[in-house]
Amino acid sequence: MNKPVTQLQNWFDSGEPWVWLNAAAVSLSLMMVFGLLSLIAYNGLGYFWPADLMEAELIDGEQRTIIIGEIRETETVLAQQIREAGIQLSTQEEWVRRILLKQGNRDVYGQDFRWVLEQNIVSKHYPGDLLAIERREWGKLYGRLVNIKNKGLLIKTEALYLEMQSRLTQTRQLYKEVNELLKQDIGLVNSRLEKLRLKEKRIQLGTNPLASSLLKIEEERQLLNQQFNQYQTEVQALYEKMSFDSILVQIASGQIIEVPMENIIQVIKPNSMSILEKLGYYFHRIGLFISEDPREANTEGGIFPAIFGTVLMVILMSIMVMPLGVITAVYLHEYAHQGVMVRIIRIAVNNLAGVPSIVYGVFGLGFFVYFIGGSIDDLFYPEVSPAPVFGTPGLLWASMTLALLTLPVVIVTTEEGLSRIPLSIREGSLALGATKIETLWHTVLPMVSPAMMTGLILAVARAAGEVAPLMLVGVVKLAPALALDGDYPFLHLDRKFMHLGFHIYDVGFQSPNVEAATPLVYATALLLVLVIIILNLTAIIIRNRMREKYKELESH
Repeated sequence: MNKPVTQLQNWFDSGEPWVWLNAAAVSLSLMMVFGLLSLIAYNGLGYFWPADLMEAELIDGEQRTIIIGEIRETETVLAQQIREAGIQLSTQEEWVRRILLKQGNRDVYGQDFRWVLEQNIVSKHYPGDLLAIERREWGKLYGRLVNIKNKGLLIKTEALYLEMQSRLTQTRQLYKEVNELLKQDIGLVNSRLEKLRLKEKRIQLGTNPLASSLLKIEEERQLLNQQFNQYQTEVQALYEKMSFDSILVQIASGQIIEVPMENIIQVIKPNSMSILEKLGYYFHRIGLFISEDPREANTEGGIFPAIFGTVLMVILMSIMVMPLGVITAVYLHEYAHQGVMVRIIRIAVNNLAGVPSIVYGVFGLGFFVYFIGGSIDDLFYPEVSPAPVFGTPGLLWASMTLALLTLPVVIVTTEEGLSRIPLSIREGSLALGATKIETLWHTVLPMVSPAMMTGLILAVARAAGEVAPLMLVGVVKLAPALALDGDYPFLHLDRKFMHLGFHIYDVGFQSPNVEAATPLVYATALLLVLVIIILNLTAIIIRNRMREKYKELESH
């Protein structure tokens, strides 16, 4: 009788059940993580696939209408819910199916999406001549190409679609030239003019303004104004060329809409595309999403500024937090007297790791932005007053706030690494005649470098995904310029920036067009995860190389 009980007791005492329980917990956690990533990837990456356009005839009572659009979602709902919404149903069934159709043409219909009851669809087909036109404003336009206009005159040609694509390529090139002039040449001239204005104001604020200096500034201003006028003339000429061409498109209602070529990004016939053509277009759209600026209240276009801002902020944060965290850990472990005060400091550091991130944001806004930034403006930028330079949220203060937020992680991991170094190694170095600082610099710190990199990995993983403090100290919905460019001093720490985490929050919860924004939320979330993985993998590779290097040194 007692033998099975004894065997069960021995099995529990061996610890094997806990091993299996731990393995099951790890497996479940991995399944949940990969399941979540799969869900994000499916919904995010599916957004870029060129969906076929459906043309359907609807009947609602005695009214018949034609609609064109992409099928985004199909769901089954209670018929009672539909009736409560004031919609008459021709069926007495308890459940009805409805389709979420992206009908586009927001400038005509007032909304991009429309719910259609499946029972109201009389007929549907997928004609090969339907166009999906991606515009710079008002989203997508669906319809049929009727004709092309050049300087107000219709063009007579049998190959309308090919002619349109040829002219669209030329217009895109002109648009690219305009953007380069506006962002690079004219932007640089405007920046230099602003610097001259501030320089002139600084001289005028002095006790004895030099007339020769003011005269030199005026001469430079005249030269810059001449360059500005020249660039402006070139831009006007390019705009005039772009305005020559337009296309006439017939939408589902039969209305003819004229679309200027300069407002078109690309045109495709999704129903006529082969699988290879769709794959090419799919990857092309992913490339545009990564490399372009956002449009239409962040519901269209790309997210390059958000990627750039996230990576740049994490790099600056890492540069700030690593030296400070390592120095603090070295002092606490190697130099400080191990008494009550050091124990209190360690407790405080551990408690700081649990402080809500929004508290760091409030501290950064009050101390870094208003106190330090305001003082810098008063001392070094009086000519800019009352407009702030560093006395307003920006990249520098966001990086410093996140450095402060992740500092406890770096301190704890570095100090744990220092505690794992045997005392005999320090004593051996000192016995050979090295000083304490030489022992620390040439022997201890190199061996602790893997632990330091572990702290950096944890800091990057947390900082890259933080949003709450950044909303107070520098992140914005749309940044007019990148913080790193070709204008001196090249790295502009006072500028505001975009961030992937805040972009997800803005698109997901602040967008006026929820249906259009939902796929972008998934796509941006997937990209944020990939950015964090890439940053962490880079740090992990460096750490592993350091670990192998010092293992070899220890073996010798």
